[in-house]
Order: sequence, then C-alpha cells, then structure tokens
Amino acid sequence: MTDIHQTYNPQHHSLGGATHQQHVSPRVHQAVKAATAATAGGSLLVLSGLILAGTVIALTIATPLLVIFSPVLVPAVITVFLIVTGFLTSGGFGVAAVTVLSWIYRYATGGHPPGADSLDQARDKLGYKAREMKGRAEHATGMGQHHITGGGLRADM
Repeated sequence: MTDIHQTYNPQHHSLGGATHQQHVSPRVHQAVKAATAATAGGSLLVLSGLILAGTVIALTIATPLLVIFSPVLVPAVITVFLIVTGFLTSGGFGVAAVTVLSWIYRYATGGHPPGADSLDQARDKLGYKAREMKGRAEHATGMGQHHITGGGLRADM
C-alpha cells in the first residue's frame, strides 16, 4: 500500500489543472457595505427611539415633582451653581498665579522658561526705541536752544 500525503494550500488549490482564486465582485462588496450600514443605522435609530421614549416618560413623571419643589429647587440650583463657579474660578486663578510665579522665578534665576527669548527680544527692542527717542529729544532741545540764541538779539550791539 502506498500512502499519498497531500497538503492543502488554499492559494494554489488546483481545480481542473488551473489555479482557483477567490474574486469578489464590486457589486457583492457594495451589497455587504449597504447591509452593514443599514444594520448599524437601524440599530442606532431603534436606540434613539427608545431613549426618546424613556426621556418622555421620565419627564412626565418628574414634572409634577419639579413644579411642587421649584420654590426650593431653583434657589438651591442657583446657589450651588454660584458656589461651584466661585471655587472653579478661584482654583483657576490660583493655578495661573503659581504658574506665573514659577515662570518668573525660573527667568530671574537664569533658567530658560518658554517665551524667554521673545521677552528678551521685546526688552531689547524697547531699549533701542527708548535710546532713539532720547537722542531725538536731545537733538530737538539742542536745536531749539541754538535757534533761540542764534535768532535772538546779539549782545555786541
């Protein structure tokens, strides 16, 4: 008896002497896409309908309670909102102050925090403009004194 061992390779499966490859037509691919989209869309539509129904039921039950307790709830909600807003604002300003102080400390101690280059450039530009304006002012006052003494009465007359 002869044992024949053949291994199956799906890429080279021989059928009638020719290799068989799976080809999926574009129409089948589009049909699968459409079926998947319809299934996902339908599921989301059903889910949104259930959520809408639950919201309407909850609102129907909660409305009488809200009307009865509104003289207490409205001021309480406003108070809680103001307290939370105050704490968040205070915390935000505190974090900003600590950040600014740490940046100033690093800059003053010779560190190189982000933005130090642009601050140095602005300081240099401001110093240049100040020296330029000082020179213009000195030139203008010097010229003004020259014109007054030069155009006034002469002392040797």
